[in-house]
Amino acid sequence: MLGFWEYIRDIWPHIYLIVYWIYIAIIALVIIFVITDDKSPVKTLAWVMVLIFLPIAGLVLYIFFGQNFRKQKIFSRKGLEDFRQIEKLRFEQLQYLDRPEITHYRPAYKKMHIMKLLLNNSKSIISQNNKIKVLNDGKEKFPELISALKKAKHHIHIEYYIFEYDSIGKEICDILIEKASKGVEVRMIIDHVGSWHFPNKKINALKASGIKLQKFMPVTFPYFTSKINYRNHRKIVVIDGKTGFVGGINVAEKYIHGTKQLGAWHDMHLKIQGNAVHSLQTVFLTDWYFLTKELPTAEIYFPEINEKHESIVQIAASGPDSSWAGIMQTYFSAIATAREYIYIATPYLLPNPALLTALKTASLSGVDVRLIIPRKSDSRIVTYASLSFVSELLNAGIKVYFFQEGFIHSKTMVVDSILSSVGTANLDYRSLSVNFEVNALIYDEPTSQRLRDIFMNDLAKSTLITKENWKRRSKITLLKSSIARVFSPLM
Repeated sequence: MLGFWEYIRDIWPHIYLIVYWIYIAIIALVIIFVITDDKSPVKTLAWVMVLIFLPIAGLVLYIFFGQNFRKQKIFSRKGLEDFRQIEKLRFEQLQYLDRPEITHYRPAYKKMHIMKLLLNNSKSIISQNNKIKVLNDGKEKFPELISALKKAKHHIHIEYYIFEYDSIGKEICDILIEKASKGVEVRMIIDHVGSWHFPNKKINALKASGIKLQKFMPVTFPYFTSKINYRNHRKIVVIDGKTGFVGGINVAEKYIHGTKQLGAWHDMHLKIQGNAVHSLQTVFLTDWYFLTKELPTAEIYFPEINEKHESIVQIAASGPDSSWAGIMQTYFSAIATAREYIYIATPYLLPNPALLTALKTASLSGVDVRLIIPRKSDSRIVTYASLSFVSELLNAGIKVYFFQEGFIHSKTMVVDSILSSVGTANLDYRSLSVNFEVNALIYDEPTSQRLRDIFMNDLAKSTLITKENWKRRSKITLLKSSIARVFSPLM
């Protein structure tokens, strides 16, 4: 036995040296892979720094969080042959928008460059004849949603990032079970990470009642998985193909009662009736196909809608299954081409370099740019990273406000009294690059005015950050935000 340990002692330096150089080679290869992976230079540099200064932890983090699944095409829409008619309609709409007299028809067509962008990068069909109802906070959303669910006749399609089985979640589940018992088709998608605490016992009860329920990309450990970044952040409900809901409000009672730590949760949602519901249906069914390879396309899922309404809407979906970062490009184009004002509410302010430059350029060009961000957030490191952007925004003349009455979780943008966006995408790297998101782009003055009024009301509940006050922030805050800024491309 003594001879064995003497042997191990003699060869250990050689084993250590071999393992050391193998590890160095692996790190070097990963760094080369990161550099050649077509990421933005800022994100590439951030990952290289992590790998160099935190070699073991950095390698693990990159394997779990850093891979470019949009490039690898792990998420694919191949096989969706039944949606080929979208391509034909897209081509026809592009031809229509190329007519020189189009801008004289309706003020909305002043933003037709954004319409064209979404047609090209996301195949987002322009839908006419829509009725939009803005739902300000959970207290307005959930009564509307529950009422609509109770009226379902043929099908309910429901998709959420966070679905908590609390008082509001239980009430909705009870309605779904009742509807399924009466023959209504119910399909349900919940993100496995966002809805990690949804009880398996209740999931089994929902399935036993006839509800078709799918967990989006199930994981064993929600914080240690190579798919942790690529989450389904969408919030979609489609009822009978005629009524749809989309926005930032998950299913959780905190959107009604708030939380002890943050107070009231302020967020925004839309109820849509009209042709845009068909686009929400397409997004849901695309996700359903990804999970089940089942694609319902019967006409009853896309019923003819005869009511005449005023709003023009495009539903923009983006994620690892798309070739382009469609929502990010839409934000960029809307900001870069604004002429009067840009009003944005976002819970997380982590713009990529392109959006940051667009915001500063718009302000320096005389556009009234205002942002509302939370004073308190549900993520401390993201809060500090957000604060790191404030100085350069202020220096460009942008007005930045801290929301004081709870946590502002809204993801809204209003531009020039004619274009507005409500959806799930935050102004951060995660939403704009790696998660599955969906936004509604509305081209009409009444909806823009309604969202502008809500924004102004929120301003009254906020504090303007001045350069003088910001310069007096503590050195500790400055240090924490500077460190967090370095890792913001990875958040």
